[in-house]
Amino acid sequence: MRELSEPTELSELSELSELSELSELLPDARDGLNRKERIVLYCLMQTQKEFRDRNVPTITLYGRVLEHIDMGEAEFQHILAKMTGLTRNSDDPTRSD
Repeated sequence: MRELSEPTELSELSELSELSELSELLPDARDGLNRKERIVLYCLMQTQKEFRDRNVPTITLYGRVLEHIDMGEAEFQHILAKMTGLTRNSDDPTRSD
């Protein structure tokens, strides 16, 4: 493995790292899901197949997601709530408080 000798190479690597992190946060143009949301959805689909379309325990799904990506419980719960429509949108006139 060669050593990085020029500061420009280090800055280029830093920029690539930042772009990689940014690409994980940005939603995909096809369906609006970011990488973490896509992994949660994929794991849910696979686990539902194993459970023969029955309900999947949240802790089981969380464990499967952790096999693919590092994610905290709060972030996982936020993604699940977002996907199931349990988040409250105060600007939505169809919801009653």
